[in-house]
Amino acid sequence: MVDIKGVFKTYNQKSVIDGVSLTIEKGTITSFIGPNGAGKSTLISMISRLITKDEGVITIDGEDITKAKNNELAKKISILKQSNAINLRLTIRELVSFGRFPYSQGKLKKDDWEKVDEAIDYMELREIQDKYLDELSGGQRQRAHIAMVIAQDTEYILLDEPLNNLDMRHSVQIMKTLRRLVDELDKTILIVIHDINFASCYSDQIVALKNGKIVKQGPTCDVIDECVLKDIYDMDIDIKKINDNRICVFYA
Repeated sequence: MVDIKGVFKTYNQKSVIDGVSLTIEKGTITSFIGPNGAGKSTLISMISRLITKDEGVITIDGEDITKAKNNELAKKISILKQSNAINLRLTIRELVSFGRFPYSQGKLKKDDWEKVDEAIDYMELREIQDKYLDELSGGQRQRAHIAMVIAQDTEYILLDEPLNNLDMRHSVQIMKTLRRLVDELDKTILIVIHDINFASCYSDQIVALKNGKIVKQGPTCDVIDECVLKDIYDMDIDIKKINDNRICVFYA
């Protein structure tokens, strides 16, 4: 369980996260939605300790993250940020193997390579695993980075806009893969996502942020609501129920 209590973060005297308190249950997908600048990416970066909080307490399974050792935390939490450029000429397989570093310290054993193979297959990268990253499309690179996170095999997976650069088929593939990781392997996934329909269809819980504060949190049916979404995005969004999913119509 991730427990966040009274967390604040300020940049240049501007409040980015303003007194956020939140509990995230294990074995769930929690999507963070909201307009640009709402504080979504900052919040998950603080949970992973990539960014230090100014105030408040964040615990994971009862342990204060500020007291956890780096290598132990890397076995519990993995994160993929929006900006994940690597300036090394690596193949997909080599990149994915980096996910095993907390366990192998660079000296991969048989069980490490098995995790690498599983992650490559999860993301349907087997046929191109020996291609270099600079030979790939943006979508293929994104899938390779997600495979690296999967290979890390942590209980908690944090993803910041993982659908960037992906077409519809691969976006659906990734969301289905995340759902499988939760349902079959009991992972806990926190995802920053702009497509509220993907959030609606695949999440157990949605957290809506605006101006660094939580506007609404709860199950999909509570957050994917016309009044709530108008408050978050300042626009009218029609909601249709299709195959038991709440689908937002906002293009017209």
